[in-house]
Amino acid sequence: MNYLAHLHLGGSQPAQLLGSLYGDFVKGLLAGRYAADIEAAIRVHRRIDAFTDQHPLVIQAKARFPVERRRVAGIVLDVFFDHCLARNWALFADEPLGVFTSRVYRVLEAEPALPERLALLAPRMAAQDWLGSYENYTVIGQVIGNIGHRLSRPEVLDGVMDEVARLYDPLSEDFLAFYPELQKFAREARVLRG
Repeated sequence: MNYLAHLHLGGSQPAQLLGSLYGDFVKGLLAGRYAADIEAAIRVHRRIDAFTDQHPLVIQAKARFPVERRRVAGIVLDVFFDHCLARNWALFADEPLGVFTSRVYRVLEAEPALPERLALLAPRMAAQDWLGSYENYTVIGQVIGNIGHRLSRPEVLDGVMDEVARLYDPLSEDFLAFYPELQKFAREARVLRG
């Protein structure tokens, strides 16, 4: 799962929203580096990632890609599944997507001690409405292209959007079958406090 899904799944309180994002920017042991409720949300983020990676529907979705693409299929799916979530937001959330994303951006803006890389990204994320823009399929290609710039071998993503376009319907069906199970898992993980 990518940013939007983690934010949606991690809980609605400010510390939960922060920890849901921090999970992509904070590595290693936590042990008091952040407030307890933020660390609990980071642990939920990590459990969501582990659950997702091992889930049969996600494994099935990755297997839809050609063999030579399987190493990056998880990255592509994370972004594509955020697109599916944004496109189907009303199925999974009571709060409109624009209201949700605005609330997230306000929480980020109010936090003076974001992890370094997130502190650099947060203003652009809000100004360009990264979270809401996932609804637009064209943006997905741009996001994947940007991810490619951070890879040691960016060429592994060349042409991937052609494959995503070809697989759009079956991958969307995989998402729609998987996400309710992930929501249930995330609710239970939050109750356990990560």
